[in-house]
Amino acid sequence: MLTLGTTAQAVASCLLFGLPFLLPYLRRTEGLTLAQGGALVAAPSLGMVVTLIAWGAFADRYGERLAIAVGLGLTGALGFASAGVSSLGARALLFALMGAAGASVNSASGRLVMGWFGAHQRGVAMGIRQMGVPLGIALAGALLPPLARLGGLRLALAVPAAICLLVTVSVVLFAADPPHQRVAEHAGSRSPYRRLILWRVHAASSLLVVPQFALAAFSAEYLVSQRGWDATTAGQLLAVVAGGGAAGRLAAGRWSDVVGVRLAPMRLIALAACVSMLLVALTAWKGVWLVVLALAVASIVSVADNGLGFTATAELAGRAWSGRALGVQNTMQNIAAFATAPLVGALAGSFGFAWAFAAVAVFPALGAWLTPVQGERREHAARVD
Repeated sequence: MLTLGTTAQAVASCLLFGLPFLLPYLRRTEGLTLAQGGALVAAPSLGMVVTLIAWGAFADRYGERLAIAVGLGLTGALGFASAGVSSLGARALLFALMGAAGASVNSASGRLVMGWFGAHQRGVAMGIRQMGVPLGIALAGALLPPLARLGGLRLALAVPAAICLLVTVSVVLFAADPPHQRVAEHAGSRSPYRRLILWRVHAASSLLVVPQFALAAFSAEYLVSQRGWDATTAGQLLAVVAGGGAAGRLAAGRWSDVVGVRLAPMRLIALAACVSMLLVALTAWKGVWLVVLALAVASIVSVADNGLGFTATAELAGRAWSGRALGVQNTMQNIAAFATAPLVGALAGSFGFAWAFAAVAVFPALGAWLTPVQGERREHAARVD
């Protein structure tokens, strides 16, 4: 179940979050500005915002297997449709619809993993599942630029769409919903949103998405336009970096299992993300080669916290509400992600990448301050009592 959930997350992420690797190609062939290109590649995040909570409620009611299969299958079909259009507006609409369909995987695969693992294993299990996002991005970095060079945008979109459909078949054949936990469901029947702590987790996690998505959206473009790299070479480097991000999520999950809490490690990672973004800004401003190393470190650090926020959300919400709560978590994160790309693109276009990266560093600092570390400890103490 962990393999299926992680694989589904990875192939959906390749199509939904791998589009920034096509940004240099789109700018060269269609003359898009940074702000326009940023908005286009962020369109799946906008689509996800609309449906994440609904998919979470669907998974709570009908099960994870059906939610993943329906959503991932639609994502692949819409990916094929987007490969066949030439209008920029139609492509943006289909990208948004892909996000709306792919949102099912984000909500339901996390619920699937949480349901099959106990509390002492969830950090690692969710860390592995959350590895699906950077692994999917790594696949996109290695795959999409050479495919675009070989066969244009149509081939670059059709191949990951086909992979989505293949994994959909595997989910239908082999996935199984977790065993029912009636006691947990009854205990968690009241809305967890009556307490402030869950809202703070969502807000902090959303702030921490900003450096993650800023780097995902513009690292390839920065290396190509500012450092003179070839798009394929940039994609290959960033694919390796995304693999490091996947390992970082696993390590963070293991760390949280060892210490028995999720949010204290999340706060420390947020502070590290702030520092690493400032280093990116400084090296970009100086124009030195160390900016490549700084980009790599910041890209790894900025994604490491993600699984911790998801695990904390599911644990605080309880099983009966976990699908909806993960939907809310994803919704708020994707609102932040959708706003990040055009805003950072506009800042970079007006003031340069160094100032844009410096502005991004503010968000993980705010996220660290907002993370309810003490609130989580009180929740744990109350359960023990």
